[in-house]
Amino acid sequence: MTVALSSKEIAGQIEEKSPESIIESSQDYLVVKPDSLLAVATFLKDTPGLDFNYLNFITAIDYYDHFEVVYQLTSLEHNHSLVIKTRCYDRENPVLPSVVSLWQGADFQEREIYDLMGIRFEGHPNMKRIFLWEGFPGHPLRKDYW
Repeated sequence: MTVALSSKEIAGQIEEKSPESIIESSQDYLVVKPDSLLAVATFLKDTPGLDFNYLNFITAIDYYDHFEVVYQLTSLEHNHSLVIKTRCYDRENPVLPSVVSLWQGADFQEREIYDLMGIRFEGHPNMKRIFLWEGFPGHPLRKDYW
């Protein structure tokens, strides 16, 4: 069984490496600044003892005033997991850095989020719709879509 690591303990390690990159930390998750996401994700993947080498999933939530993107990471070597989140407050042009360069499994998941929620992932090698056709109006999983 995978053990969920305490996000508060890992937040301290991240703050040493990337000061002011954490917005919020609780027992269950970390909220990372969008512009620090790639640096934090790289730290989590490459730091010995953490080694989060597997991306379980990425999903996005529309809270009307912002989007939240959630990443669940697992270390297959150490059998532990961690949830990190980040937020976009721009509804017209929400953009986050892509993590495809770290976890290839992010490829289709980022495209799905782009297609259905409209969040673009900067640096994604093939950022285009995955379910709907180009020219489809809007993003149907947004709360304001009708």
